[in-house]
Amino acid sequence: MKSSLFILGTACYLALTLTLLDFDVAERAQAQSAQDDLVVHEWGTFTSIAGKNGVALDWRPLNGASDLPKFVYTSADKKGWRGSYNDPGKGRVAKVRMETPVIYFYTAKEMEVDVKVAFPGGTITEWYPQAGWANARFESGINWGKIKLLPSETPQFLREVAYSHYYPARETDAVPVQVCNPDKTKIEKEKFLFYRGVGDFELPLKVKLNGEKIVLNTTEEKYGSKSNPGGNITSLIVFENHGGKIGYEFVPTISGETTLERPNLNKNLTQVFDELEKILVTQGLYEKEAKAMIETWKDSWFEEGLRVFYVLPRKRADEILPLTVAPRPQETVRVLVGRTEVITPEMERDVRKQVGFLRSNSKEVREKAQSYLKKYGRFYEPILKSILEGERDAKVRAQIEKIIALS
Repeated sequence: MKSSLFILGTACYLALTLTLLDFDVAERAQAQSAQDDLVVHEWGTFTSIAGKNGVALDWRPLNGASDLPKFVYTSADKKGWRGSYNDPGKGRVAKVRMETPVIYFYTAKEMEVDVKVAFPGGTITEWYPQAGWANARFESGINWGKIKLLPSETPQFLREVAYSHYYPARETDAVPVQVCNPDKTKIEKEKFLFYRGVGDFELPLKVKLNGEKIVLNTTEEKYGSKSNPGGNITSLIVFENHGGKIGYEFVPTISGETTLERPNLNKNLTQVFDELEKILVTQGLYEKEAKAMIETWKDSWFEEGLRVFYVLPRKRADEILPLTVAPRPQETVRVLVGRTEVITPEMERDVRKQVGFLRSNSKEVREKAQSYLKKYGRFYEPILKSILEGERDAKVRAQIEKIIALS
């Protein structure tokens, strides 16, 4: 038994190690050979928070407890990314949270493929199945090495009792993947390749609130011309949930600067789900993939607040996350959605009021205010920073700066 485990572990280790050391061979082979029936699809989200000038704020994307199963690998705690706003000194700042990219594979025959994703502007913080990188760090991206695609198998995937955002992504027709895990000398199987990360790269859309108007602006000159500096961004949804009342506005495309009114709160979530699913399918996802993406994020995408969703131009998505699959698939679809949170005046007033209660002489009042503020979770500190931008009262500024310092 021990010898069998040793042989398995050694085989897995050698397979992944050789792939890491000689991935350039696979890349050369990729240019020469394409699998006629191999299809690769990917979806994911880039979450950012808009400051008053539209530029993304620094925030702590991993504040609070993880929403992932315990079998998912993580570097977040080891590298000091995770923390909570009332736990001083915990949680590092970033501009963008890369949330739940999953890579699906479709093929009629069993095959082996090499898969890696570079991430030059960020750090990989969570992933599954096991993966590595040539320098044993995840700052530059993630490499699963050689994986096996198993179209004829229906394995029992790991699952914990507690609900997680992780599981709905399995509800597709993608084939299972098998990855050797050299650290645990075992084989891991899953319905997809999963990873998350954080970064400080620029997203292609600026969003700001000007009174009751939302100003959208494409940002990067290299994607357009002098007369069209940011190029086009397609399939935007401006969404608002205020006190349980829902509104959204679909914008087919924008170029340069576009100004919109805040949405009328006369819609329902079913209408939003249908609109978003239509967008995702139009962008190339299969219907089950689109439904899985919405199911994964429906409890946070559509919670209280004002936010803008949009599909990143494919060119920009490939620059942020260069994906390499060898042999080359006949089709690769990548639908990466930008999610920009907008801090509204109502949110600022609400937080400002609770900050005032934190100065109360009553312990009960202070604790109640602290508990109330927790509903803003990881967006709590960015709201404070937004308030600070326009605050002129020295005493209030000092109070807010003290709270931020403890974040």
